[in-house]
Amino acid sequence: MNSKNLCLGSAAVAAALVLAGCVTQETYDKLQGEKAQEISSLQSQREALESQRSALQRQLRELEQQKSALESGRAALQSDQAKLRAQNEALQAQNSQLMSASKQSQSQYDKLVADLNQEVQKGQLQVRRYKDMLTVDAAEQLFFDSGRAALKDTGKEVLKKVADAMKAYEDKAIRVVGHTDNVPITGGLQKVFASNWELSAARATTVVRFLQDAGIAPERLIATGRAEYAPVAPNDSPEGRQKNRRIEITLIDRTLLQEVATK
Repeated sequence: MNSKNLCLGSAAVAAALVLAGCVTQETYDKLQGEKAQEISSLQSQREALESQRSALQRQLRELEQQKSALESGRAALQSDQAKLRAQNEALQAQNSQLMSASKQSQSQYDKLVADLNQEVQKGQLQVRRYKDMLTVDAAEQLFFDSGRAALKDTGKEVLKKVADAMKAYEDKAIRVVGHTDNVPITGGLQKVFASNWELSAARATTVVRFLQDAGIAPERLIATGRAEYAPVAPNDSPEGRQKNRRIEITLIDRTLLQEVATK
């Protein structure tokens, strides 16, 4: 029942009472006022309920939006978790491959060292390991005469043994580096080698050519000269200069070289 009908109904009742002589005008007015207050109170309550209803509807919409956002966030998290799991599995697989390759390299290096043990015991060679690389150091006097780049017979014998030991490891590249001391080339030798750069590079190339002739694929071979610029000892004594005059022959993973070449 709306307020208009209430008013009419109250007025009709009051009018009937007045006409019947049951109430006075004062009582009639009082009843009419009470009814008006009651109607006003009901209208206020109705408005308050409508306001509450609107507020609840807004809250419901907000909650639905939050729920949708949470569901989207959960889906994104699940997707991220799936990606992380896939990455973790890939890393574990890669790590397993690296460990397997490292063990294989270790086994290969152990065999190579064993094959060269006699020369190492004689002091003709030194073997160094670093990560996945193995380096064989040979003193200059074993391979070359002073200021020369032609292999001595003693050097050929040892180098043939090195070639035989390294030949089987086709997954490895072989880098040969020539080193000198810091004594400049003088006299007639300057007509052949203008500086220690040329001498160190020529010696490395000579060793590479010998390894190729010994049956190692040329694609595996790298020759470079460092002159006096990578010393292992001070050049202020004959002993130090003798240590710096050397040939380094290093086994390196070919994949590692390819990665370096592409960067």
